[in-house]
Amino acid sequence: MTTPLDLSLTELTAALSERKLSAVELSEAVLARIDATNADLNAFVALRDREAILADARAADERIARGEARPLEGVPLGVKDLEAAEGLPHTEGCLIFKDRIADHDSTQVGRLRAAGAILIGKTNAPEFGYTAITKNLVYGVTRSPWDLERTPGGSSGGSAAVLSASVCPLVTSSDGGGSIRIPASFVGAFGLKVSFGRVPRGPMHHWNYGDTSVYGPTTKTVADGALFLDQVAGASPCDPKSLPDPGISYVEALAEELPAGTRFGVSPDLGYAVVQSDVAACFEDSVKAFEAAGHTLVPIEGGPPRMGREWGLLGAFEAAGPLGSYLPEREEEFGRTFIRGVKTANAMTPEIWGRIAEQRMQLNEWCARVFDEVDFLLTPTVPYDPPPARGPFPDETEGRKQPAAGVAAFTIPFNMSWHPAATVRAGISKAGLPIGLQIVGPRHRDDLVLRAALAFERERPWHPEWPQIG
Repeated sequence: MTTPLDLSLTELTAALSERKLSAVELSEAVLARIDATNADLNAFVALRDREAILADARAADERIARGEARPLEGVPLGVKDLEAAEGLPHTEGCLIFKDRIADHDSTQVGRLRAAGAILIGKTNAPEFGYTAITKNLVYGVTRSPWDLERTPGGSSGGSAAVLSASVCPLVTSSDGGGSIRIPASFVGAFGLKVSFGRVPRGPMHHWNYGDTSVYGPTTKTVADGALFLDQVAGASPCDPKSLPDPGISYVEALAEELPAGTRFGVSPDLGYAVVQSDVAACFEDSVKAFEAAGHTLVPIEGGPPRMGREWGLLGAFEAAGPLGSYLPEREEEFGRTFIRGVKTANAMTPEIWGRIAEQRMQLNEWCARVFDEVDFLLTPTVPYDPPPARGPFPDETEGRKQPAAGVAAFTIPFNMSWHPAATVRAGISKAGLPIGLQIVGPRHRDDLVLRAALAFERERPWHPEWPQIG
């Protein structure tokens, strides 16, 4: 029997606006589902007062009845715990901040609430988002609804888990090196790392010199992602790097199909990734969906410079500044893996900084050549099945050694280059777990990436096939 939480976001908003479903019923269903699943998933880590949630739902139903519904009126919202939501804990997965309560919403959360979403609570994330496994010393380990022994990925693992388990229909997520795409791939969802600056971040306490992290949608379908992006895109004075309003509706952009013969570049390994054999086979098969839709596949030889270690060093250097005042006196309050990573910032020198800048420009030049030859680039999203819920990441795959940051081998380059990149569910591995296909598009053309993802979804739909738990 289909329940409201089995629906996609766009299906839910239609049911609410047509009054086939009430916001109160939907909020009650989410709260009941949290009660039924959270002991297993450990994905929601803080909740608002239930009466306050239901009061917001009643107000949403009244707006709908008056014909004043906003685009997300009455839709329950889970917020990743790296992002502020007023009145809720904002720990960022760190013991030092375990008692911190946010006194404001992030710009993204504020825009979603202004569009009618009802804040439910916070979803788990690894400490400061610095790993692709969701666990921390504050809230513990989050597990995948596909297999409770596996991780849903990170850093948006809590959001990905509740989305794919049909616990909460709307979640926030962010991506600094794959933190939207990796969890979305691991749970079979759609995820979009938008062009850098497309969705404003902040407000922040420190000027952010890093320029790889973005907010973006993790959703059940491509249309859901477009609806989400319509609510949150556009410049904010809180984020000096945010892009102007795109001047289009991403939902309306989906109505325009890709021209026949669109060129899709195909790279199974970017020249260096070590890919699990069934993931490689799934990728080889999945790209044929674009041929079936009348498009052209173009093999891409070689790849960009490997920048996994350099990406990690840049992130450590950025993190070391604001956390320096807590060290070394409170070092034991940080996770061992995280603090070990932060300490690598001490290795940074002007010479290394300059070498990374040179490599990054080489990456930019490689991307320019690729997108001069093709319209989109296709790769696997993640090279292997999700690791255990507590980790570790595999050192090798089928006897082949994994490179540094191997889990993010396909995702890191496009954080460094600022290109929009999406993941769609391409198939299921021999272990019965989702496999993702990454679609990378020209810089600032998030609309085109959405169209390409929709073209794949039409050929190989995955909704409403979701894991059963609780």
